[in-house]
Amino acid sequence: MLEELRITGLGVIEDTTLPLTAGMNVITGETGAGKTMVVTGLGLLFGGRADAGRVRAEPGRAVVEGRLRLSGPSAAAVQARVAEAGAEPDEDGALLLSRTVTAEGRSRAHVGGRSMPVAVLSEVGEQVLAVHGQSDQLRLLRPAEQRAALDRFAGAGHEKLLEAFAEKYAQWRRITEDLADRRRNARERSQQADLLRLGLDEITRVDPQPGEDDALRAEAQRLEHAEGLRTAAQQAYLAVAGGAEAGDDSPDATAMLGTARRTLAAQAPVDPALGELAARLEEAATLVTDVGAELSGYLAQLDADPARLTEVYERRAALRALTRKYAEDVAGVIAWADRARERLGELDTSDELLDELDRERQRLAAEVGELAGRLTAARAEAAGRFAADVTAELAGLAMPHARIEVAVLPRGGAEPIGPDGADEVEMRLLAHPGAPALPLQKGASGGELSRVMLAIEVVFAGSGGPPTLVFDEVDAGVGGQAAVEIGRRLARLARSHQVLVVTHLPQVAAFADRHLVVAKDTGGAVTTSGVRVVEDTERARELARMLAGLPDSDLGIAHAEELLAVAAREKPAR
Repeated sequence: MLEELRITGLGVIEDTTLPLTAGMNVITGETGAGKTMVVTGLGLLFGGRADAGRVRAEPGRAVVEGRLRLSGPSAAAVQARVAEAGAEPDEDGALLLSRTVTAEGRSRAHVGGRSMPVAVLSEVGEQVLAVHGQSDQLRLLRPAEQRAALDRFAGAGHEKLLEAFAEKYAQWRRITEDLADRRRNARERSQQADLLRLGLDEITRVDPQPGEDDALRAEAQRLEHAEGLRTAAQQAYLAVAGGAEAGDDSPDATAMLGTARRTLAAQAPVDPALGELAARLEEAATLVTDVGAELSGYLAQLDADPARLTEVYERRAALRALTRKYAEDVAGVIAWADRARERLGELDTSDELLDELDRERQRLAAEVGELAGRLTAARAEAAGRFAADVTAELAGLAMPHARIEVAVLPRGGAEPIGPDGADEVEMRLLAHPGAPALPLQKGASGGELSRVMLAIEVVFAGSGGPPTLVFDEVDAGVGGQAAVEIGRRLARLARSHQVLVVTHLPQVAAFADRHLVVAKDTGGAVTTSGVRVVEDTERARELARMLAGLPDSDLGIAHAEELLAVAAREKPAR
C-alpha cells in the first residue's frame, strides 16, 4: 500500500504531505483547492505524462515522492522488477519512489534512491495502483473497453486462451499478407530477384574470403620491396648469429654475449652481483638466438617471384571491382551477398512456394477459427457471471430494480475475426422492470454510470488486482441514499484494498478511515494549498461545509455528527 505521499511545487500545492492509511482515505476540499492535483501527483509518481504547465514558477520544479509498503500478490513482481533495475527497498521494507518535473519539461525518476527510467515507475504502478475517474467512465462506454473488462473478469485461464489466440492470429495475418504481397507484386519481385542474382553471380565467380583484401595488401607490399627486405634481414641475421658467414673475423652478437657471460660467471664466487648479471646475459643470449632463428626462417620464405606479384595485383583488381559496386570493403561485399540470398527467398514467387504458403495460410486460418470459437464460448460463459455479479452490486447502490446484461455479439465490419477474436461485447442497462435493455452510453445517466463503474470495480476487487484503488469523483451526479450506498460500498472495498477517494459527497466522506482536507490559502500574493488530516470536531465541521456550506452552523454540525454516527455503525469491520 501507499503509506505516504509528498507533493511539492505542483499546481496550487506548494508543499504538502499526505499520510495514508490501509483502509479508506477520503480527500475533500473546496472547488479549486487542489484535490485534483493529488490525483495528478499520483499519476506522475507512477509514470504518467509530465505536464510542465502544472509546475509552479517557484521553485521551478515539481517533486512527487511516495513510500510504498509492499505486500500481497503484487509484492513479489514489484520486488523482482525493482531488483532487476538495480534498486532495493529500505531496511524496513519500504520502497521509496520519486518523480521530478521541471518547468522546462525535463523529467527524472528515482526508485529506492537510484535514478531510473520513468518506464520503471510505470511498471511498478501497474502492479500496485489503479486510478478510476470520470474519464474511466467515458472509456467504459467504448465497446473495446467493455470487451477488455469482460476478458479481465474471465480469469487467468481465459487470459492464456486470449494470448494463444493473439499469437496464432498474428501468424495467420503475417502469412496472409506475405502471400497477398507476393501475388500482387510478382512482376516487381521478379525484376528485383534478377538484379540480385546478377550481383550474386559476379560475387560468386570472384569468391572473396573474409580478410582477403588486407592479406593481399600486405603480401603485395612484401613482394614489391622484396630486395630491400632481404638485405635488411640478411644484415641483421649476420650481425646477430652469422659468425663466419659474415665474411670477416668480427664476432656476432651471440658470441659476444657468450664471452661476457662466461667472464662474469667466473667472478661470481667473489661477488654474487656479477653472477646475477651473468644469468641475465644468458637470458639475453637465448633471446638473440631465437631472433636469429626467426630471421633465418624469414629469409627462407621471402619470395621475390614476379609471377606471384602479378597474381596478387590481378586478385586485388577483381576485389576492387566488387567493392566499387557493392560495399566499401570485402567484408561488406560478403555481407551484401548474404542479405541478397535472404532477400531472394523473400522475393520468391514460384508456383510451388505460393501453393505451400496458401496451404499454411489455410491451416492457420482453421486454427484461428477454432480458437476464436473457444474465445466466444468463454466470453459468453463469463458474461453471465459478470452481469449477475454487477447486478447484485447495483442492488446495494440504490439501484435495486436495475439489471446489467452483457451481450457477446458477432464482430462487425468486413473481417469476421480481428486481433481480439470474433466478438463485440456490449454492456446494457435495464434501469427498471419493463425498461428496454439499452447500451450504457444510451441507457445510463451520469449518476447511474458512476454506480455501474463502482459496481464493476467492486466485482473486480473480489478477484485480485492492484492493492491500491483511487477513485477521482466517480460519484459525480449522485446524491441522497445512492451517495450513502456508494460510501458503504467503498468502505466494503477498503476491507481488502487501500482505497483513496476524492469526493464532494459528505455521505461518502463519512465512511472514511482517514479524512484529508485540501485547504486553500489566499493570504499571500500567490494562492497555495495544503493537506491536513481532520478528526472529531474538525471532521464534523468539514462535513457540515460539504452538506450546506456552513461549517460553523450548529445545525449543520449536528447533522454531520449524525451522519458520522450512522456511517460508523454501518461501516463493515476490517
